[in-house]
Amino acid sequence: QVQLVESGGGLVQPGGSLRLSCAASRSIFSINVMGWYRQAPGKERELVAVISSTGSTNYARFVKGRFTISRDNAKNTVYLQMNSLKPEDTAVYYCNADGTFGYWGQGTQVTVSS
Repeated sequence: QVQLVESGGGLVQPGGSLRLSCAASRSIFSINVMGWYRQAPGKERELVAVISSTGSTNYARFVKGRFTISRDNAKNTVYLQMNSLKPEDTAVYYCNADGTFGYWGQGTQVTVSS
């Protein structure tokens, strides 16, 4: 069992940056895969990026080169650095542990608009 709490969302102009954080209630050292997903209004939830316990990463095609996922096991925290944000990145962003049948945070809203 692990609780996940996201933070760092907000309103940003196109081309801007945000860093999302996901704080876990216990050590994430043993959690094989941590990830970020997002869900825009009227759309299904989709994978954004994942990171394994060894640090290997995988990104959705639409964020590759703009977003960076990282994890700090000492702080039980996973981050998503988002640069060059676009209006189509507007969504609720969710932190995940242990895959889609694992644990989810409550989500944090990211709005990209001028």
